[in-house]
Amino acid sequence: MTEAAAQPPYALLTPDRVLDALASVRVTGDGRLLALNSYENRVYQIWLDEGSGAASVVAKFYRPQRWSDAQIREEHAFVRELAGHEIPVVAPTTLTGDDTLARFDDFRFAVYPRCGGRAPELEDRATLEWMGRFIGRIHAVGAAVRFAERPALDIRSFGEEPREWLLAHDFLPSDIGETWAGVSAQALDGVRRAYDRAGDVRSLRLHGDCHSGNVLWTDVGPHFVDFDDCRSGPAVQDLWMLLSGERADRERELRAVLEGYEDFCAFDSRELHVVEALRTLRLIHYSAWIARRWDDPAFPAAFPWFNTQRYWQDRILELREQIAAMDEPPLEV
Repeated sequence: MTEAAAQPPYALLTPDRVLDALASVRVTGDGRLLALNSYENRVYQIWLDEGSGAASVVAKFYRPQRWSDAQIREEHAFVRELAGHEIPVVAPTTLTGDDTLARFDDFRFAVYPRCGGRAPELEDRATLEWMGRFIGRIHAVGAAVRFAERPALDIRSFGEEPREWLLAHDFLPSDIGETWAGVSAQALDGVRRAYDRAGDVRSLRLHGDCHSGNVLWTDVGPHFVDFDDCRSGPAVQDLWMLLSGERADRERELRAVLEGYEDFCAFDSRELHVVEALRTLRLIHYSAWIARRWDDPAFPAAFPWFNTQRYWQDRILELREQIAAMDEPPLEV
């Protein structure tokens, strides 16, 4: 067992080691770095020496054992392919040879140009149409070929397996575990029915986690960042997280998104049957995601409410609401 494997995943990633890692690929910092908001990976803004050609860059250090090297490189290749089509994404830079992934000690990392921006104003119809156009362009490219290494977003990987893991690892309080097990099983039955109603919808390469926090908005429009969760799945996965509010609000917002989206990519309305199913899968997956990383000191500090009695009571109520939502008619456009 290596020194890194015997400790929490980022225990050895000191500021000096971050700067040494970048120096190993000829990215020379001036000693200043700022930790950016990221739990899954460790992400830093690094200020560069004068004469480097840029004021600062962003370095991402990947969580050990989450993705294989081939899966990370496939993510990078997808983002660079999108950039090649002049779609506003933040793509990794080439570090050694033609490789965008580097290794230093036990850590794998990539370097990105720093791109500023603000959160998009999703209550604005013009913004939603603009977002829809660029997501449509991403999906037009994403549909051209399939991922060979990245997994699919499906019922097994996002629902059944996380549920089984939580039940097997004693994260649920003993007096509430049986109730959560029953309600989560009912919820997954509802997910399966929703997928059956949708039928055989197309699977394509997705951003995978397309919410407002992963879009930087500037005066010239959006920049899509953080493709770390890119997977294969239905197109609506990259649309539903942009919608909020009551049903009438979400239908109005969806119409605006699709107004732009369908300029570049056809949308199959059967996918609307799985919107609430995808939300349900995300909720189950999210609880397991926190639990699997509980040995990382950043997680108990960031999620102190996790694994309390109140937390699981709220999750049971949430899943019951989803069971009802999945039996409602899909959104209309």
